Amino acid sequence: QVQLVESGGGLVQAGGSLRLSCAASGSIHTWHMGWYRQAPGKQREWVATITSAGLTAYTGSVKGRFTISRDNARNTVYLQMNSLKPDDTAVYYCNAQIPITGIDSWGQGTQVTVSS
Repeated sequence: QVQLVESGGGLVQAGGSLRLSCAASGSIHTWHMGWYRQAPGKQREWVATITSAGLTAYTGSVKGRFTISRDNARNTVYLQMNSLKPDDTAVYYCNAQIPITGIDSWGQGTQVTVSS
């Protein structure tokens, strides 16, 4: 059973920054990790991915503002969010995809609210 625990969410003014963390219960060095978000009344959307090799990808609306990173020694993935906008308000979820096993695991989410 893979457990992912997000933290770091909160209330911030537009233009501010937050860093989200996702702590995993296992060794993540072979896992592909991602962040998703779900705003009220909207479907969950992909935000960013970091592969086991450290390759990153971002959805267009956050490119240049958000940075995903990983610390395999700490089994933790981060999402640094800068220049936050009210449209970034959502519950942010961590996702882990474990190759070969087919395991696709989600955290419980952390709320990010950006005030204008």
